[in-house]
Order: sequence, then C-alpha cells, then structure tokens
Amino acid sequence: MKNLPVFDLAIIFVYLLSMVLVGFYFSRKNKNSEQFTMASGTIPGWAIGLSIYATFLSSNTFLGVPGKAFGSNWNAFVFSISMPFAAWIASKYFVPFYRRTGEISAYTHLENRFGPWARTYTVICFLLTQLARMGSIFFGIALSLQALIGFPMSTIMIVMGVCIILYTVLGGMEAVIWTEVVQGIIKTLGALLILYLIIAEMPLGIKGIIDIGMSNQKFSLGSLSPDLTESTFWVVLFYGFFINLNNFGMDQNYIQRYHTAKSSKQAARSVWLCVALYVPASLLFFIIGSSLFAYYQIHPELIETVKQQVAGERLGNGASASEITKLAAALKPADYGDKVMPHFMVTKIPTGLVGLIVSAILSAAMSTISSGMNASATVFTMDIYKRYFKPNLSEKSKLYTLHAATIVFGLLGLTTGIAMIGVKSLLDIWWELSGIFAGGMLGLFLLGIISRRTKSHEAFTATLIGIVVILWMTFSSYLPPQYEFLRNPLHKNMVIIVGTLTIFLVGLLLTAQQRKIQLVSPAENHLKSEVD
Repeated sequence: MKNLPVFDLAIIFVYLLSMVLVGFYFSRKNKNSEQFTMASGTIPGWAIGLSIYATFLSSNTFLGVPGKAFGSNWNAFVFSISMPFAAWIASKYFVPFYRRTGEISAYTHLENRFGPWARTYTVICFLLTQLARMGSIFFGIALSLQALIGFPMSTIMIVMGVCIILYTVLGGMEAVIWTEVVQGIIKTLGALLILYLIIAEMPLGIKGIIDIGMSNQKFSLGSLSPDLTESTFWVVLFYGFFINLNNFGMDQNYIQRYHTAKSSKQAARSVWLCVALYVPASLLFFIIGSSLFAYYQIHPELIETVKQQVAGERLGNGASASEITKLAAALKPADYGDKVMPHFMVTKIPTGLVGLIVSAILSAAMSTISSGMNASATVFTMDIYKRYFKPNLSEKSKLYTLHAATIVFGLLGLTTGIAMIGVKSLLDIWWELSGIFAGGMLGLFLLGIISRRTKSHEAFTATLIGIVVILWMTFSSYLPPQYEFLRNPLHKNMVIIVGTLTIFLVGLLLTAQQRKIQLVSPAENHLKSEVD
C-alpha cells in the first residue's frame, strides 16, 4: 500500500502537531539555561521515570526487537534481564553521587579527578554514541513509514527530523520530559494493540503461536555454555549489564534527568520505575516478533512481497526479475526481520488504527532523539564551548549556544540515519556501535570512583591501552587471511566488557605498582643514609 487513508494521515498529523505545540507551550518558561537543561529541578519522580522508560523504549526496541525475535529467538531479551542489577548500583551509588556534585554535565567531575583530557575523552565518546543512537532511530522511523507511504527513506527522515528539532529547541528539557511521558504511554498501548491484532489473525490464537514458537526454538534465551565467541546467554547478560551501567552512570541523557528531580530519593525511584516498566515492555516486543513469525509460517505467501523487496535492495536496480526471485527464495528470516512488522501494519491493520500505531512508532523514535539532542547540546555547551572557547559565557549566550547546538546535533543525527540505510539489523548495528563508544567511558568512570589512589598519568595510560584493545577487537576482523591468528576471537558484544575491564584493571595494576615504588623509595633512601 503506497497511500495511507486520509483518516490515518490526519491522526499522524494531529500527533505531530501536538508535539510541536507542547514545545511552543514550554517555550514561555524556557528563558534561561537552567530551565533548558534541568527544568529548574521541578519534575516529579514518576514523570522522570516514565521519561527514562520512553528513552529506553526507542524505535530500536519497537522495530528492532520484533525483527530480532522474528529472525532468531529471545536471546536479546537477556539484555533486559540485566537491567535490575545495573539499576541497583545506579540508585545506590550513582544518583547520590551526581546529586552531590551539582554539575549538570556528567563529565565535569572527571576533569576534577584526572584532568582535562579525561573530560574531553568521555565527551567525545558520548557525542559519538549519541550520533549512533539518533542515527539508528531516524533509520527506524523511515523503515516503518516507507512501507506505509512509499516515500524515500531520506525524505521521511528529513520531515520527521524537522518536527523533532522544532519542539526540542523550543521547549527544552521540560518539553522533552513531558512529551516523553505521553509518548511512553502511546507506544506501550500501540504495542498491545499490535499484539492483539496478530493474535486475532491466528487460527488457533495464542496456542498456535506457542506451538509454532516451541517447534522452532523461538523462545530460547540462548545457550548457557561459557562460550564467549557466540551470542550466548552469558555474553548478552554481561553486555547488557555493562551497557546499562553505562546508561545509568555515564550517559548524559539519564544523568541530566537526575538533576530535574525534586530530591535524590525521587531521582533514585525514577530509575526503578524505568526498570519496572521496561522489562515487561521489552518482553511484549519479543512476544510480538514470535507471534509474527508464527503468523507468517501459517501464511508464507503473505511475506513474499517483503522478501522480494529485500532481495531487490541487495541486488540493486540492475538486477533481473529472475535474480531477485532466486535471492528472495534463499533469504532467511533474520535477513528481513525488521521489515515484517511494518508490512503487517500495511496489510492487516484496519484504517484508523494504522494512524494510531504509526504515531506510537513515531513516539518511540521522537522521545529518544529529543533527549539525545538536548543532552548532546548540553554537553557541547558546558564541556567544549564554555570550557575551551568562552569560559565567561553569559547567560544569554549560553542559551543561544544550547539552541544552536540542539539544531546542529539533530542534523548530524539525521545525516547518520541516512548513512545507515541498508543495514541488515537495526538492533545489531546499534548494539555494536554503542559497545565500541561506551567501553572506554565506563572503564575510566569506574576507575575514578572506586580507586581513589589512581592519579592522572596512571588513568591516562590505562585508557590508552583500553582504546587499543577496543580498536583491535572491533577492526581485527578486517585483517587479511595471512594474519587471521591476530583476529579477535570473541563475540562483538564483548567489546564493551573487555574494554571496560581493561581500563579499570590496568589502572588498578599501575596504581598498585606506583604505590609499591613510592613505598620502596623512602626505605632505600633510609638504608643508604645509614650506610653513609
């Protein structure tokens, strides 16, 4: 279907317009940098929790998780299982720590701890992570809407990007949080509606989904073997723990929200509310993916259009019909999983409901992108522009810089999304990029707060070694065959785990070695004086 009914388009238009109007509403209060970045610390804890939940529940979850479950199993759900462990550490240690510092930037304290290099390094890692996140989410928007309206993905991204940039620039953090509260509710209801419609189309209902899923190992959480070269249960659990620890402890998106709460207690509660909402919500999306697999197992002819489309995209415009048909027949579910849910929406969801569900998908994307833009602008303004270029930045200039940086980072995220067109799996590309950029940040942060004896030069050396390890693990697969023995044997999700532990443990080792030298030197000097 290339044209949405007018009623569905009207629903989508009303949703987008309402989000922009929210930005205009809060623009009346958005008169200083504190209001733009922290909403003046007036947001209740439940709203912050819903906001963090909405940021987690992005289009990477809304489209990527069902696509992943359709193409494989529930192995990726182990990521969600790891969240409570990271949340416990965050609520007990990280939230009070950031509330005590009073710094809006998550990275200012690293300069106080290790020097300017540490702050600059983590800021660069954060901004690269945000570009990867926003890019993958812009891509998710276009992926779903292309199936509905047939416009080029780049055009869809540009139109949606303008809307997101507009309300984020106008309303600041308060607009971001309150729109995310609404968006979190909308996308959860949208997911429940999709699941209901799938079950209604199944001849045997829930029983049919369970039977087909069981016979195809769709509910497996992965192997329990201690194999770190495959995506086993343990690899995803460790990956999820470290990524979520990075989210709650080092990601400006979340740290900034801790400061918007009225108290430390409410900020800590918001973390637990996010976990309580996200874990069952992510399970819901895995159930949707498995249900779609069961549905198209019963009706394989209904998925042929998607397979033909993917085959055509891979072969390019010069491919013949026979070549496309041959490749389509050879495709596996993992090759076209991300396109299945949009296809179901196009072909099976009645008029009116499509508009509501597209609005839910837009909510999933807009909530994460808007918070990423605001956080990136805050970090750029405080940690780069003010720190290195304009130390005596006036309040008016600071607000202007925040507005300009929000627009720039929105456009950069949009450009990254356009560059991602054609990736195989939305969830895979996001996991890989976030693991690369986050590994060094978390290792340095943990070293700073756990080892109080570690000095700047020891942390710097450990970070350099960690970066080398991360680069080797990421890019060694491109080494020529004669150097195959130098390739990273571990699964790509191990990058953040090994990178974090390398920086942390090497830092501890260097600190212990330096302390040993300092203890031995006075003893040697004393012995020498006695001999003399």
